[in-house]
Amino acid sequence: MFRSRAKDEKAQAAEKAPETDSSQPRHPEARKGRPTPKRSQAQSQRRSVANTSTTRKEAAKRQRAERRTAMERQRQALASGDERYLPARDKGPVRRFARDFVDSRFNIAEFFLPMAVVILVLSMVRVASLQNIALLLWLVVIVLIVLDSFVSSFRLKKQLAERFAGENKRGAVAYALMRSLQMRRLRLPKPQVKRGERP
Repeated sequence: MFRSRAKDEKAQAAEKAPETDSSQPRHPEARKGRPTPKRSQAQSQRRSVANTSTTRKEAAKRQRAERRTAMERQRQALASGDERYLPARDKGPVRRFARDFVDSRFNIAEFFLPMAVVILVLSMVRVASLQNIALLLWLVVIVLIVLDSFVSSFRLKKQLAERFAGENKRGAVAYALMRSLQMRRLRLPKPQVKRGERP
């Protein structure tokens, strides 16, 4: 009798509010639209929520296993040259041609490590003439590597322009030069062409 009109309107709105599913927001004064679950049902629901952690663990375990198999496939592809499972930086006909171009010729840069060891040994000997020879050898090796790299990149650019006119060749020359710095037996993917063989 003494209730305000605003409270009466809210109560009527709450009674008239349509029953919605739990995914939509409910009016705070509206009825639930469903009975309160029994304790056994509530406990079983809580158990099912608790069990989701084991499924998450299983999912993580499965992902780790998949990652391991993918890495193994990639390792085998690097050894065999199988295009399907190679890393993204090694995929494609342009990169394959760049690899074959480097592998088909002798590169001075690939002998840098053995030559560097020899020069270091010479420079450690306490003989002035040998130390001078070591310094001169350093200079000669660096100049030869720069010249060889320049000639190789010029030839590779020309052949890439002829063979892959409409394709993306970005980074192929730098990729080939980095490969030429590695010793042939340590290169990955493994060389697929012999020396002197045309790619």
